Amino acid sequence: MAQDLIITIPSLEALPEAAAALRAHLGVATVLCFEGEMGAGKTTFIKVLCESMGVPTDEISSPTFSLVNEYRDAQNRPIYHFDFYRLNDPQEAAQMGAQEYFDSGYLCLIEWPSRIADLLPPDYLLLTLTVTGPSSRELKIKK
Repeated sequence: MAQDLIITIPSLEALPEAAAALRAHLGVATVLCFEGEMGAGKTTFIKVLCESMGVPTDEISSPTFSLVNEYRDAQNRPIYHFDFYRLNDPQEAAQMGAQEYFDSGYLCLIEWPSRIADLLPPDYLLLTLTVTGPSSRELKIKK
């Protein structure tokens, strides 16, 4: 079994380096599940990750109310960003076609995945952001 990877993020300025480190360890994974307490920086990290893939900064926002946003990377491939925090029932995600997105082969970035646990594919990566200080975080990647 692969060992968990831990990326230390000492400050907001270190986010691009952390995003690059994550990308270097992704392999073929396309479904990334981000857990962490409210305010841990899930959306902020996803924004920097998308920017590092060529998505224009002004196009990246939290899909809190729409549930999913679609971005395009530098190669014009879709990236799907989900936020299931406000989901009342996992059936809402199923009805919107979440599993089709997850099976698409394109990158899916999911905030609050525990709210749709039964819909997740078996090969997702779990990324947990933990607050370690006022602007420092730890990103744990569990394969």
